[in-house]
Amino acid sequence: MKDTSALALQRLSHVYVGDKGASLAVEDIDLSVAKGEFVSLVGPSGCGKTTLLSLMAGLFPPTAGKVLLGGEPVKGPTPKVGYMLQQDYLFPWRSIRDNAAIGLEIQGSKSKASMKRVDEWLKELGLEGLGGRFPHELSGGMRQRVALARTMVTEPEVLLLDEPFSALDLHIKMQLEDVVVETLRKLGKTAVLVTHDLSEAAAMSDRVIVLGKNPGHIRKEIKVPDEIKSADPITARKLPGFQVLFEELWAELNAVDRKEGGGDA
Repeated sequence: MKDTSALALQRLSHVYVGDKGASLAVEDIDLSVAKGEFVSLVGPSGCGKTTLLSLMAGLFPPTAGKVLLGGEPVKGPTPKVGYMLQQDYLFPWRSIRDNAAIGLEIQGSKSKASMKRVDEWLKELGLEGLGGRFPHELSGGMRQRVALARTMVTEPEVLLLDEPFSALDLHIKMQLEDVVVETLRKLGKTAVLVTHDLSEAAAMSDRVIVLGKNPGHIRKEIKVPDEIKSADPITARKLPGFQVLFEELWAELNAVDRKEGGGDA
């Protein structure tokens, strides 16, 4: 039967091979993400969160299992998947407008019409009038908005977020959480977020997947209550049920540490 979810991982396992031998990073992962759904992956260092995002993006093939995008196997990087990282990776010699258009250039789809879309995204993300500036003239939060514009202008179906706000001050970080959630909801886009911040995961997501380690595996799925997931992230944190949700995630992560051991990857 054909998978009709936006993104699906089926019996996914991956082994890294190096000088010291083979290491099983993730094992037997089954996960289905519906169109328009926002899912977060949390877990201790070394549980394979970034490995899973890389497999979803088609950066390398899994050792076993499948990644499906719209029911079709992912065989390599595709414009249908946007990837936003912790670092903004803006080119310092290019203007903000030209940085936001890099994805279009890579795809060979840069045109007068697509550059108009760049300008629309810069406006949408609060960067109107800044297209002629250069990265060093912007704050960290503004630079990440440019990175988001660069990702969204290529019109991906699925957005992968690898701790994109972790280097920002708390105030700016929470503002950007709101911007991302509002933007994705408005467009009905699907997203997968990797984060160490349990509050961020709880405030932004429809579901939170808690991963265990040695090797990486799905330990528990926690559904976010409707009243929290329907609110914007800043408002969600103020709701009565938010602390209960946070404490459930906290307890689950502590259980992972007790059972499987902490430590970095």
